[in-house]
Amino acid sequence: MHESRDTAAPAAPAHNAYELIGSRGCGSAIVEAALRLAGVPYTLTDIPYLKPGPGRDRLLRLNASGQVPTMVLPDGSIMTESAAMILHLHDVAPQAALVPPPGTAARSRFWNLLERLVGSVYPTFTYGDDPAKWVGPGAAADLLRVKVHDRRALLWQEIERQAGAPHVLGTYFSALDLYVAVMTRWRPGPAWFRSACPQLYAAAEVAALEPHLAAVLDRHFDPPLE
Repeated sequence: MHESRDTAAPAAPAHNAYELIGSRGCGSAIVEAALRLAGVPYTLTDIPYLKPGPGRDRLLRLNASGQVPTMVLPDGSIMTESAAMILHLHDVAPQAALVPPPGTAARSRFWNLLERLVGSVYPTFTYGDDPAKWVGPGAAADLLRVKVHDRRALLWQEIERQAGAPHVLGTYFSALDLYVAVMTRWRPGPAWFRSACPQLYAAAEVAALEPHLAAVLDRHFDPPLE
């Protein structure tokens, strides 16, 4: 069971429940889907995480980077990275099979692709979404945006060459499918993936049929992936 709320007011997680702090359309959707698959009690706190106010003030107290997702564990400790949250939930609820079994080829491919997604692709949004934040406004920001978007395209095409069917890892549905289903809805967008990364696009379509993930995607994105 879970409870969803849309509020910027400070709140504490329910007893023995996780609290996921996130924003619509952001990477918190990935962890929200993992929480549903894990079947653990949780609450959602949706905030406009870049907007000044009590919600962001609390977020900054919990996570100095001010980023979402941020997760409060039942014991009150804080997790701040989506991959850490996914691996933690796999430990808590291994029956959800978010990670392939040890000793399998799928397991080593999982680690490699997870690190590529969170360590290489994810940061391109940090620098490409608001390049003026890093280099100031004007031509330098425009150039940085172009360079970052070009780099992201190359990274996606590298991952495409490693993608299987019908899921990212072939026959094994994993947390990678949660990432791909969400991230193919971000820039450069579904039409680009359909053309440039058809394997990843197809895996995202298949993943979107999983009921828990489908519910999360419906809540976070409009319109759905075509």
